[in-house]
Amino acid sequence: MQNTLMHEMLADYGSETLKGIHSYIPNKEPRKYLYDLVADYPDRGGKGFRPGLCIAACKAFGGRMDDVRDSAVTLELLHNAFLIHDDVEDESFFRRGKPTLHESTNRAIAINLGDAMNVLGLYPMFKNRDRLGDRLAKQVFLEVQHMVTESVEGQAMELGWRKDNVCTLKESDYMRMILKKTCWYTCMHPLRIGAIIGSRGQVDPDIFNRLGYFMGTSFQIQDDVLNLVADETRYGKEIGGDIMEGKRTLMLIHLMGACSEGEHSELVEFLSVPITKRSPETASMILEWMLRYGSIEHAKITAKYLAGAALKEFYTIFSRLPESRDKTLIESIILYMINREY
Repeated sequence: MQNTLMHEMLADYGSETLKGIHSYIPNKEPRKYLYDLVADYPDRGGKGFRPGLCIAACKAFGGRMDDVRDSAVTLELLHNAFLIHDDVEDESFFRRGKPTLHESTNRAIAINLGDAMNVLGLYPMFKNRDRLGDRLAKQVFLEVQHMVTESVEGQAMELGWRKDNVCTLKESDYMRMILKKTCWYTCMHPLRIGAIIGSRGQVDPDIFNRLGYFMGTSFQIQDDVLNLVADETRYGKEIGGDIMEGKRTLMLIHLMGACSEGEHSELVEFLSVPITKRSPETASMILEWMLRYGSIEHAKITAKYLAGAALKEFYTIFSRLPESRDKTLIESIILYMINREY
């Protein structure tokens, strides 16, 4: 029942956000290589957690869809801009079941489109002044500014580890990177922004930091596991791509600490060569090692533990609010993470 409610509400809120995105796409040239491509990734669908959490938090705290729509649009435009650039940086082939934008066009067009979507995401923030007033609009703008700063810092950490072939990482390093790269813009700031708008600035947004951190880390670890073991037609990206790309996932870090000295040397050697020269056969062998040493199972258990901690934080924060579909939606997203199938 809750799962059905979650999917229905995320679809509704995603549809509202998508309409907003389309309304902000300029009706002018250049179309073919720019404006016709802006809605490509958003139109492909996705889980819609970011706008969903933002809208649900706003309404749970007494706000309205009209109050929060522009902020949700900004979050989704920036998210998809990040995805476009992330796909280029990772040299990924598929996104949401279709070729990545740099594969279907080229790298230069994809990078420029990501830049354009970041710029387009600014105007809804400016429009917030009309509905929310200067004080709240400024507060939301500063939330977004912090969100993108944390995200690019986290991305820089991950890209740097891969560039320098860092193979001495601890799980705490991974958690810190995911806090920056994923948690702030996936869960923490969507919840904070929604609650700020819904409460008209009366709620202290810092109360959502632990909840958003636990949700974000659980979600990212689960997504990394799915990259290795999911059905590719359901997952929408190439299976095992994270190994080929050399991403420092929780599983890879666990494996580095658990495997034999000889296997560790092979792993370091695999990661030291350019992506285009890495052997898919070696990547498959690394996946077998992850299974043998319990790295994937360790990640699954960690993700469920974090989701459980998120649920506890949710009850602490939201128990004081009246029952509502939006409050239930946030709870349902956490329960989905706990019960998520691989």
